[in-house]
Amino acid sequence: MKKYTKALLVSAILLGTYSCSDDFINNEPYTEKVKENFYTTPKDGYQGLVAVYDALQREGYGGFLLTSEIASDNCFGGFGTADDQVTLDWDRFKNNADREMNAPVWKTCYQGIFRANVLLENLDNIDWGIDADLKTQYEAEARFLRAHFHFELARMFGDIVALDHTITADEFETPRSSAEDTYALIANDFKFAADNLGNDNYSTPGNVKYGRITKWAAEAYLAKAFLFYTSYYNKTDLAGVVSKTEAITYINDVVDNSGHDLIPEFKNLWLAASLDEYAGEGNTEIVWAIRFNSSGNGDWNLHEGNRFQVNIAPRGSNIGNYASGWGGATVNPDLYNAYQIGDTRRDATIIDFATEGLNFDAQERGQRQFTGYAWKKYCPITNAAGDGIVADGGGDFQIDNYEDYAVIRFADVLLMAAELNLGTNDVIAQADLDRVRERAFGNNTNNVTVTQASIMNERRLELALEGQRYFDLIRQGVDVAKAAIDNSGDGAEFDVTFRTVTKGWFALPQSQVLLSNGTINQNTGW
Repeated sequence: MKKYTKALLVSAILLGTYSCSDDFINNEPYTEKVKENFYTTPKDGYQGLVAVYDALQREGYGGFLLTSEIASDNCFGGFGTADDQVTLDWDRFKNNADREMNAPVWKTCYQGIFRANVLLENLDNIDWGIDADLKTQYEAEARFLRAHFHFELARMFGDIVALDHTITADEFETPRSSAEDTYALIANDFKFAADNLGNDNYSTPGNVKYGRITKWAAEAYLAKAFLFYTSYYNKTDLAGVVSKTEAITYINDVVDNSGHDLIPEFKNLWLAASLDEYAGEGNTEIVWAIRFNSSGNGDWNLHEGNRFQVNIAPRGSNIGNYASGWGGATVNPDLYNAYQIGDTRRDATIIDFATEGLNFDAQERGQRQFTGYAWKKYCPITNAAGDGIVADGGGDFQIDNYEDYAVIRFADVLLMAAELNLGTNDVIAQADLDRVRERAFGNNTNNVTVTQASIMNERRLELALEGQRYFDLIRQGVDVAKAAIDNSGDGAEFDVTFRTVTKGWFALPQSQVLLSNGTINQNTGW
């Protein structure tokens, strides 16, 4: 978040009194400011809200994006030949190398939930004065973020501990909630945000509020939660809170009234794919993004930079326009080959080392599971002299990359609208799908008839390497996921067997199972 710095007592606001170090998060207060002596003014409320947003910036190794893409059919584990086996375990649905391999998502999300709950419980303690409307706005933003963190947890782990309040000592061994209870909390939080935020659209160049939650982001996220819950659990509504008719109304509202739109060329969404033609952050297609910047300048105590990008950048050294990284999540050739000739998204999404004339010596660079393909989306870049831009500017290439993470794009909105309208208003569904394909090909001669299958295929191509694919697979059923993810015949190092016994859920951090004193069991199959 470029406008929201951490000179705002980030963790101190949160962790002074309630300690979940034995359960969900493991943090200590950084100052003596605690919530009992803090929440009195609107400024305090704003700082508390910034603290909740701050938890978003923990995306990195072991995070939601990297883990889910490796687990999907889009990527293999990758990284270095001398690295540990954790990324191979994510790829192969094993849990042998590190029983805490999924702890980063668990800890980050519960940290965010905790911070949101602290703020929500203290809004009434603030003297809002003439700023009374801010109370509702801050509540809406905090509840959206609480729902976001719950939704990430629920998609990865299945049944989780849903928390609508800060827990006390006698609740440290709380059992997991049912999916219905968890998604009811998620739905009510997103719905509150959708119904209580104004019509502002901050995705305009230079808008100082870009990155903050909007009504449109909440409506889109409601649709996403509806589609996952109803598909995976075979339900007709979102936990009794949002009906399909309401979900359609919400998503159509985003399409018709938000002011968001597709930018003309897909490649210009991504820095490494467009360079001088980059549309920039805050373009009209970004419904909601997690913001980053390079202001940390090598300070590992700060979390301003995008710590995810180094994971997927080419291993070993800079090459061509691409700055160096760790070579993680090598791209499956099946994804590259899934694009039709003329689909501009392929070369904007994936680095093809051979076609681009890049002499990448995998053995010399110590690259594991080299496929000839790597991420172009989110890859850090070099300058005209061939030096990494971040390092050249005095930053650390590991932690100071700065490209924002687009959580919801308008293209995703259009495809969700196509899926939700399918069968009730096929004219709308067809039009929404057509918009995405016509941007991809630059014409309408490649349009296809809208069906569930054509929508899911389009989601794969449009949203590849954006943390959507794995969850789109498992919500169609574990047999569908297995058919897509299983891989053989390319050498033993690329053999992957999706284990349906897991039901698509990831392994819980073993520490949380042990600390629960028997109230939480490990997920089936792990």
